[in-house]
Amino acid sequence: MSIEQWWSDGERVTLSLGEDERGVFVQRMGDGPAMTMLHGYPSSSHDWAKVAPRLAERHALLMPDFLGFGASDKPPDHDYSLHEQADLVEALWEKNGVGESVVVAHDYGVSVAQELLARRAEGTLAVELTQVHFMNGGLYPELHRPQPVQLALLDPETGPKISAALTKDLVVKGLEPTFGEGYQMESDGADIWEANRRNDGQLISHRLIRYIIDRQRHGGRWVTALETTDVPVAFIWGMLDPVSGAHMAERIRERLPDAPLRALDDVGHWPPLEAPDRVAAALIG
Repeated sequence: MSIEQWWSDGERVTLSLGEDERGVFVQRMGDGPAMTMLHGYPSSSHDWAKVAPRLAERHALLMPDFLGFGASDKPPDHDYSLHEQADLVEALWEKNGVGESVVVAHDYGVSVAQELLARRAEGTLAVELTQVHFMNGGLYPELHRPQPVQLALLDPETGPKISAALTKDLVVKGLEPTFGEGYQMESDGADIWEANRRNDGQLISHRLIRYIIDRQRHGGRWVTALETTDVPVAFIWGMLDPVSGAHMAERIRERLPDAPLRALDDVGHWPPLEAPDRVAAALIG
C-alpha cells in the first residue's frame, strides 16, 4: 500500500498529552485480539504496511504515528520524549477501549514498549500486555551504535543546521547502510522521507533524535523492566543491522536465554520492510 493510500485510509484522532491536545494519526485494520504496533525512527506507522494485511486476518491492529512522526502533529518547539510517546500509546488505548493488547515494537518503539513494561511492573498500566515482540532496537543502550548523522544531529549547534539541510537524497543515502546487503531500498527510503518531511517534519529531526539521550538516562529502568517482566517477550532480529544487529542479539541471548529469538541472517535494521513474510509468520506463530 502506498504511503498516500495509508494516510487516506487512516484517521487523525485527538489525544490529551499532558496539558496539550494533540492530533495523532492512527491506522486500524482487522478484527480479533488487539495488536498495537510501534514504529521506529525516522519513519512512521507505514513501516507496517507490508505485514499488516496478513496480521489483520487474526488481530485488530492499532498502528499510530508517534508525536513528531508521519501524519501526527509535529510541534516545532517541543521537547519530545519516549515517556510522552508511552503516554500517547496509553491515551490511544483508552480512547479505543483496549483492555489488553499484544505489542509489536521496532527501533525507537522498543524503548516505548520497555517503558510500558516498567509501568506495568509498577502497577500503573491500565492495559494488560499479553505479549511483546521486539525488533532491532536499542534494548541495551550501551550497545546501540548510532549512525554518524544521528550523532551530528544530537549536537546543539550543528543539529538544527543539519535538520534544515535535509533532503530526500541525503536521507535515502543515509539510510542505505542500515538495510541488508543487496536489498533494493530506494522505494522504502522514499516512503520514509515522505513521512519524515510531511508538515516540515525534517526540521525537527534534531529534536526527535534526543531519544538517544532518553535511553542513556533511563536505560537502567528499561533494561530491568525487560529482564524481569512476567509478560512473554520474543525477538525478531535482522542480524546484518549495523545499529542494533547481531551484537545486540548476542546480549539478548545471554540475558534472556529462554525467550524466542528469530534470527534473520540476511536482513538489516528493517525486518518489517525487508522480510515482511517472515516477520508476519513469526508474529502469528
